[in-house]
Amino acid sequence: MPERARPGFGRALPADPAPDLPPELDDLTAASLLPVRATRGHKGLFGKLLVIAGSLDYAGAAILVARSAGRAGAGLVTLAVPESLQPLFASRVLEATTMALPEGDVEDVQPDEALARILDHDHDALVVGPGLRPGLATTELIRSLLATPEAGAGADPASGPPVLLDAEALRSLASLDGWWHDVPRRAVMTPHLGEFSRLRSASGQDPTEDGDLVADDGARAAATADAARVWGQVVVLKGARTVIADPSGEIAVAPFENPALASAGTGDVLSGTIGSLLAQGLAPFAAARLGVHLHGLAGEAVRARIGDAGLLASDLIDEIALARRRLALLAERRGGRRVGFAARDEGETAGS
Repeated sequence: MPERARPGFGRALPADPAPDLPPELDDLTAASLLPVRATRGHKGLFGKLLVIAGSLDYAGAAILVARSAGRAGAGLVTLAVPESLQPLFASRVLEATTMALPEGDVEDVQPDEALARILDHDHDALVVGPGLRPGLATTELIRSLLATPEAGAGADPASGPPVLLDAEALRSLASLDGWWHDVPRRAVMTPHLGEFSRLRSASGQDPTEDGDLVADDGARAAATADAARVWGQVVVLKGARTVIADPSGEIAVAPFENPALASAGTGDVLSGTIGSLLAQGLAPFAAARLGVHLHGLAGEAVRARIGDAGLLASDLIDEIALARRRLALLAERRGGRRVGFAARDEGETAGS
């Protein structure tokens, strides 16, 4: 297959996909999605993200989410963990704050009390699932959280804070019959292939009928689009040439095929990146597309330095911010305007 170069990075990629495949993301498309950032804004204007993640065995997952959310531009990140673990996490995260979730037993949250504390917290978006301890208490908390619109009495549930669902959140949903009928919140779901297959099975779909979801881009796109339609949420099917589908039928494919990203924790960085963009006010489909592209660019930058193996998830985090800057500069050169930053306004408030 002939090759072409992606703007700004020079890596050779496959030629444009066949006409019957979804459009491929590119740098300019991603740059057009960057949220405007007021030059005199303060941290409260740039998104408050609440991350419900982590356990003793998977502390790293929560830390990766929190750090990547900050690098992707969130103004405030709070990490909510079981109260017995709060001292551990508080000593490991420097820029994020922590919040204790009440427990019934060590690491087992009390769903009702934890939900009340979450709903009382001021946030613009949530990330739920990475590194959470499996169990009935976790499943009940996730079910209750998704069933609670959090938009105020009489308000449109879709106006409430959106949520990114990954890892244990997805595994919990796969154990609940018809879970998608009781989710008024807007969500972005980021399954890898195993999680996707479990969710499809729980939805009454035989995953074997989806075809080859590793090598067949057409099958990946069709299955992801169908899942987004059935579940009524944005679905990101991770892997080489990640697919992003909206329940409206819109779909996009990332251009990246990077074996260096096949490393533990890289999905947590993606969760933090997309969650951060949701908190900054992007709609779920826009946040998912931009987050996937930033994550892919970060992976390409690390791969250029170290090759196809040896990438650690933490290597990606600083590169997320650098990729965002490169996209903003590219859009400025191409469009004659600054992307990701607002013009100065006398009415804007300065702050830290």
